[in-house]
Amino acid sequence: MTDQTNRKAELLSSPVEHIDIASFDGRPIIDAWEKMSFTSRDAARAARILDKAVADPDCAVILTLAGSTSAGGCMHVWRDMVRHNMIDAIVATGASIVDMDFFEALGFKHYQAHEVPDDTTLRSLYIDRIYDTYIDEEELQACDHTIGDIADSLPAKPMSSRAFLKAMGKWLADGNAKKEGSLLEECYHQGVPIFVPAFSDCSAGFGLVRHQVERMKEGKPYLSIDSVADFRELTDIKIKAGRTGLFMVGGGVPKNFAQDTVVCAEILGHEDVEMHAYAVQITVADVRDGACSSSTLKEASSWGKVDVALEQMVFAEASSVAPIIVSDVFHRGNHKSRPRHRFADMFED
Repeated sequence: MTDQTNRKAELLSSPVEHIDIASFDGRPIIDAWEKMSFTSRDAARAARILDKAVADPDCAVILTLAGSTSAGGCMHVWRDMVRHNMIDAIVATGASIVDMDFFEALGFKHYQAHEVPDDTTLRSLYIDRIYDTYIDEEELQACDHTIGDIADSLPAKPMSSRAFLKAMGKWLADGNAKKEGSLLEECYHQGVPIFVPAFSDCSAGFGLVRHQVERMKEGKPYLSIDSVADFRELTDIKIKAGRTGLFMVGGGVPKNFAQDTVVCAEILGHEDVEMHAYAVQITVADVRDGACSSSTLKEASSWGKVDVALEQMVFAEASSVAPIIVSDVFHRGNHKSRPRHRFADMFED
């Protein structure tokens, strides 16, 4: 057992350090990329579009997150976009918000995998692997149980993921955070709603299943997540916002969920609803399977979701380009004069 413990400690010895967009100036890089070609020029145009969205006082900006950039070192990029009023709502995977952000708020860390032994060996050590990043499975299970405890403390009724995530942010803000400045806690303070449409597909799911099973055994009512309420609430935000921009990291459910609000608003009778006026997606997904993790942005225009005038696909691994794009927009300073929407205040929980 001692050898196993020592081996686990050896592998989990180099914590991932999150990049700080304020510590460097992305503007010279974006200015140089703009004069190049290929993905460099695409990324520069994406930065210009995001900056236009942030500079537009009538535009609300929605961040969508899929993939593992938060575990890989971009966690504070997304947090600082909220802190500096560059983002008004978030749609994400459960992993990005719970297994990564909330997990670290509990005092746990992600680790660089400088050595990758056989994955069977990692399993025997209770180490989970995301490409070249490690997570302690025992700590993840502690995260699962914490989610269950939070669920136990809330009213036994259906609620949107936004409402549950707000409760998680409040729980952290009430003195339970071991690491200050998580995305969840920052969003709670700044009134930025977070939606996780596939909420059970992460540690939250394990905790909520435990909550429901234990309540059922006791013959008591239990909390559940209402994904239809998620869709309705995000559509309400789109209707109230009017003009919107999307900054999409990865694709999948978060991307499509945010885009679909335009169609949903139209179905609800708001035929004058604008398509998303600004749109950037950073992805390595392919288009040849007919998906590109929920269609290219030009294709999305055929569905009435995205205006093609100011859209840009960036085919790159997000952790390599997103911090530079966001640093560029941050240092240009247009976020300083834009109104803070506080869309979370629209809802009574």
